Amino acid sequence: MPTYQYQCKNCGHTLEEYQSITEEPLVRCPQCHTDNLARILGSGGGLIFKGTGFYQTDYKRGNAVTPKPEAKPKKEEGSKGGTGSSGSDTGANPPGTK
Repeated sequence: MPTYQYQCKNCGHTLEEYQSITEEPLVRCPQCHTDNLARILGSGGGLIFKGTGFYQTDYKRGNAVTPKPEAKPKKEEGSKGGTGSSGSDTGANPPGTK
């Protein structure tokens, strides 16, 4: 439910009222008790999305510097991560052996 701002045309009194969208606007001023209350344009509230599923950078400033991820060291092509003799190991048996 939105918060509406009202101002009396007679005495200048301003107030905010938390109302449903379907409710009729207020007309009676609580200060001077006349029917001169008018709804004025308010600043409104900002829309904030909370929860999972939104980008981390949604609410960052436009000029903020984002840190770059550090480069990972490349693995050597010859080593497959296993322990064994040096040299290339294709995993196949040499010809003539079973």
